[in-house]
Amino acid sequence: MFFHYTQVSATSYPEVNNIQQEEPKVKNVIMMLGDGMGVGQLEIARLLEHGKEGSLFIETLPHVALMRTYSNNNFVTDSAAGGTGIATSVKTNNGMIGVKPNGKEVKSILDAFQHAGKKVGIISNNTVTDATPASFTGSTTDRWNGQEKIAREMLKNKYDVILGGGSIYFSPEKQKGIDLISKFKEEGYAFVHDKTSLKKVKNPERLLGLFHPTYMNYKLDYEQKKSNEPSLIEMTETALNVLSTNEKGFFLMVEGARIDHAAHAADATGVWKETIEFDNTVKATVNWAKKRDDTLVIVLADHETMGMAASEPMDIEGLKKIKASSEFIAHKLKIDKNTGNYPADNMKKILKQYAHIDISDDEVEQFNENVKRSSQVGIYPQYAVTWEIGSLIAAHYNVGVMSRDVRAKSNTTSGHSGNMVPIFAYGPSADRFDGVLDNTDISKMIGEISGVPFIKR
Repeated sequence: MFFHYTQVSATSYPEVNNIQQEEPKVKNVIMMLGDGMGVGQLEIARLLEHGKEGSLFIETLPHVALMRTYSNNNFVTDSAAGGTGIATSVKTNNGMIGVKPNGKEVKSILDAFQHAGKKVGIISNNTVTDATPASFTGSTTDRWNGQEKIAREMLKNKYDVILGGGSIYFSPEKQKGIDLISKFKEEGYAFVHDKTSLKKVKNPERLLGLFHPTYMNYKLDYEQKKSNEPSLIEMTETALNVLSTNEKGFFLMVEGARIDHAAHAADATGVWKETIEFDNTVKATVNWAKKRDDTLVIVLADHETMGMAASEPMDIEGLKKIKASSEFIAHKLKIDKNTGNYPADNMKKILKQYAHIDISDDEVEQFNENVKRSSQVGIYPQYAVTWEIGSLIAAHYNVGVMSRDVRAKSNTTSGHSGNMVPIFAYGPSADRFDGVLDNTDISKMIGEISGVPFIKR
């Protein structure tokens, strides 16, 4: 494994500058992005899954780098600007997708591959129209009000594979009376809506799969909810079958999005399960790539979330016994409509049942105060109860994580950090991804080593 502590950029790295004179060896590129996945999330997942002497599969990949993630207007990026930096090699402002800070649209590396005659696809267990996948497939100056537009751009641009959550954004309710899924079918897309239908699909020319109205379920909640959603591995394997039929090659972006969502809630157990789901998907993908010599696999993150760390007093065995996400637990709580508070007896019962902790009356009182304050600030007030439950559980199990007060004061990210994130790479030209890089280096380097230039912009 090569690891250098020198700062490198695609513009100053001599070998990268000379790549355009070489015969491209990379036919296919698979970018696998763990949203919010920093070193702390990886370490928590490794300890809970394999113990202190074990390893994640990701850690076995031969080339490792570190990546800076800052946006144009903030030293801490959100997923919109972070995804745009990776996908387009352009720094933009937090909240913007696929555009420069002045609002001018820029094309992504996915668009470049499609323009070169290759197949392209995106996978996410978030909504497929949210920040990270949207950075590769669309553009908007306002991520909070742009998901309907992103869905229409996906149809217009006829991307070959789209799999994930977010069916609500394709519905007549969000598309001014137009059923966008029907429009995709008219353009020749096969459409699937659950694990069963995904298994039955037989390598169509184009594939749209939408498995949840919004976010797909947490892995931790699959059993609780009796989910019939496909796993990240199943979506990825299907996408590879569809995309690899093209003789010219393909580009695929796979996002493990719910690592970030669990981290926002300080939900270490959720981070563990989502990171292992992502790690297993990386393993299956790399094993697929090992059967050929033309596929580059890049594993990275768009940013780190909540400064998570494996603290010394962290109760690993206690965290492993939790059987539901903070989101699931929050939805089990009952609110007193007269007072607007969560009654102590119900809270104590639910947290004992699902998180195996005993909370005091003082903690219940503080929780209710925190929820009321949190629902009035930040950019995700709808998750106030989930995040406060997560922080309460994290405190009981001594998880190293950003405080709820700092999260609330993070006005554009709700708890992201500016920490560098790791990159892992396997395949031809994987050695380019060593050293310290910027997020704007990634797609620039992919374009050079695969002989696929960005579309003029």
